[in-house]
Amino acid sequence: MSGRARLTLCSAAATLMASCALLPLVDPATWILQAAVLLAIQSGVGAAARRVPLARPLTVAAQALVTLLLLTLVFAREQALLGVVPGPEAVRHLGELLQAGAEDVGRYAIPAPLSAGIRLMTVGGVLVIGLAVDTLAVTYRNAAPAGLPLLALYSVAAGLSNGSSAWVWFLAAAVGYLMLLLAEGRERLAQWGRVFAGAPRTAGGPPATVAPVRTGRRIGMAALGVALVVPLLPLPAIQGGLLAGAGPGAGAGGGGGGTISAVNPVVSLRDSLNVNDDRTVLTLSTNAEDLSDMYLRIVSLDDFDGTTWKPSKRHIVAVPDELPTPTGLGQEIKRTVVDTRISAATGYAQAWLPMPYPPSGVKIKGDWRYEPVGMTLVGDHGEDTSGKTYEVTSLDVQPTAKQLEAAPKAPSSIRDEYTKVPGSLPKAVSRQAREITAGATSDYAKAVALQDYFALTGGFAYDTDVEVGSGPDAIARFLRDKQGFCVHFSFAMAAMARTLGIPARVAVGFAPGSPQADGSVAVSLKDAHAWPELYFEGVGWTRFEPTPTRGTTPSYTVPDSSDAGTPDVPQSSQSADAAPSAAPSASTSCSAQDKKLDGCGAALPLDEADQGDQGTPVYETVGWILLGALALALPLLPMLWRLRRRSVRLASARHSGAVAAQGRPGGGAEGLAAEDKPSGSAVLLDEPSHEAAEAASAHVLAVWRELIDTAWDYGIEPDDALTPRRAAARIVRIGELDESAAGSVHRVAGAVEQVLFAPHPRAGTGLSQEVHRVRAALRARVGWTTRVRAVVAPRSAVRAVWDLADRWTALKASWAGRAAQLAGLLRRRPSGQQS
Repeated sequence: MSGRARLTLCSAAATLMASCALLPLVDPATWILQAAVLLAIQSGVGAAARRVPLARPLTVAAQALVTLLLLTLVFAREQALLGVVPGPEAVRHLGELLQAGAEDVGRYAIPAPLSAGIRLMTVGGVLVIGLAVDTLAVTYRNAAPAGLPLLALYSVAAGLSNGSSAWVWFLAAAVGYLMLLLAEGRERLAQWGRVFAGAPRTAGGPPATVAPVRTGRRIGMAALGVALVVPLLPLPAIQGGLLAGAGPGAGAGGGGGGTISAVNPVVSLRDSLNVNDDRTVLTLSTNAEDLSDMYLRIVSLDDFDGTTWKPSKRHIVAVPDELPTPTGLGQEIKRTVVDTRISAATGYAQAWLPMPYPPSGVKIKGDWRYEPVGMTLVGDHGEDTSGKTYEVTSLDVQPTAKQLEAAPKAPSSIRDEYTKVPGSLPKAVSRQAREITAGATSDYAKAVALQDYFALTGGFAYDTDVEVGSGPDAIARFLRDKQGFCVHFSFAMAAMARTLGIPARVAVGFAPGSPQADGSVAVSLKDAHAWPELYFEGVGWTRFEPTPTRGTTPSYTVPDSSDAGTPDVPQSSQSADAAPSAAPSASTSCSAQDKKLDGCGAALPLDEADQGDQGTPVYETVGWILLGALALALPLLPMLWRLRRRSVRLASARHSGAVAAQGRPGGGAEGLAAEDKPSGSAVLLDEPSHEAAEAASAHVLAVWRELIDTAWDYGIEPDDALTPRRAAARIVRIGELDESAAGSVHRVAGAVEQVLFAPHPRAGTGLSQEVHRVRAALRARVGWTTRVRAVVAPRSAVRAVWDLADRWTALKASWAGRAAQLAGLLRRRPSGQQS
């Protein structure tokens, strides 16, 4: 491997090792495999451009162009021309992905789920850093400044993660940078000659001189060791700072305070729901009398931007031994204490803790934090529910219809926060809400009217195949099309309640599960659900169920509910084995594009007019076929070109003797007989046959070029400054050829010297067999990797690029000459014209 190739490899390796610091930030970490493949392609393009060679700015431009094409192919293939050429739509799509990724970074707890936006930010960031490192260290041969982008990559990742294993990622990044420096130092020394290893030390003599490379390794390892050990010493440090108190996970580490800014959990739920087979994720045993009302609440969504609902950024504290009384719950409301033991399946890794609402106490092991406003628990420092068993004490609040009807107006602090509606929400939504609730005299009556409209009288259909979209007209389209699933219904009812001045939010979690023979309840992925919660002073946040055929209808919304609050037998949630209407509440058709645009959490059935034909256009199919064929053919082009060039050169050699003989007196019979003479014999070219002599000379030179290129393919780089005889000796020496192969090399070189220097050149015959003999000898001397490369990716194939450059130069010169002739003709005056 040449020094430049080694430096390129170390540059890519250093970037990849530094990017490992991003691994704790995102889960799963499969993005790094994609980044490694794209980084290898980017580095390969740089190596090829430098091998041509292109000018340094052109090399960087080629790598940047290929990087853009790769990102377009991976992240904006559907919006690009032929799936790879970025147009305005593809650029706009990439920009939207980056914006969505930036929003996800601000919302998700660490480790964040791998959304499309976050994937683009991580993979694209690694490629940008890789381009900067390759440009500095390899293209401009200055590896020291290349540590700056590596340091930036590690610093950003370390500042965000702040984990106990940060030293591991520092070690990886430092080792990568050290490898890069050593590779550059070795490559620089190699330009001055052989890298010496120092003289051996003799017994009783002075110490031997230490090689510079070995000294550099020792210095680098010593500096690396100091950098790892010093932070462990009890040295004084400045406390507080820009990142102080910001731990990984949901909130601040090491204490009870901090903030939580989580992404829309509908997206996370839908990631878990997007599986082919249903499976049990939670098993609970409880003393609740009515299992049909055992909802498990994960988190509440209270931030409405007109398109979707998401959690607000909240302050979190340590989990108290006894949770406070829910906001707004009065003493006169009937309640029952319920004890529930919940076991989460291994592999169900949920950062939010599913619990009955409202909880009054939680017992769970691990690093968890409490968010008081939503009364939820969230894992800190990567804590999740996988394999956890925990106990929850909760309240079964049983208000009556009369109590809700008589509820006073909510406090201004509640109304100001939970009735906010953005101006982008279409006026049709509030207008229809007023029409539905016309005649209702209380907030409770309006809430029941909205619930009945969606679940009973409005003609809505539960359909998990409805696509979700984005835009300010989302809810209006849902109200028009009347098809959707739990996310659509809950989002729409909560939004309409806010337009009526009723405080509202959306809860996400699980509907009641299926009772088992042993008395336990199994909750599966198909029980995932979303429902609206409306606030009534004296009762607090109260559940409603607008989704038809899903969940259970609250007893306090049934018209014949008694004052004692005794619930009627509610409609139970359908099992996982029911008809298609019992599919999971979250749509299984949520694509990666929807997730990156936060579309999975939006109540947005797409307009059928916007969806268009679902079939694949013929031109798109043809384009993909051509693109696939091109992708398969491109790696084979060097091999195909090389095979063709070898065939043309050696075929011409087999006819060189015939051509020379045809130029002699007596015709071609004698010339043909010359092919049968022993190897090394020659035919004298008479001076009268000048054209035949030139043809034979061209054939000999072609065979010589083939011999040089064959040696190049097997690792012996050509040196055009040498004479044919010295070049032949160099090939024999480096290739360690035996006597027979060495004789073949010298015979071809002798034929070249005859053609170039002899007054009456002799065209050697049998030269193609000589080249075959040399090629077989070189092939037997190298390893299998060199053999494969000599066939699949021959080094001499770079001559194709050189040939194209030469032809382009000649073409420009020809055009310039013709342009000059044309200009001269235009300036020439007609004959006989007087001045």
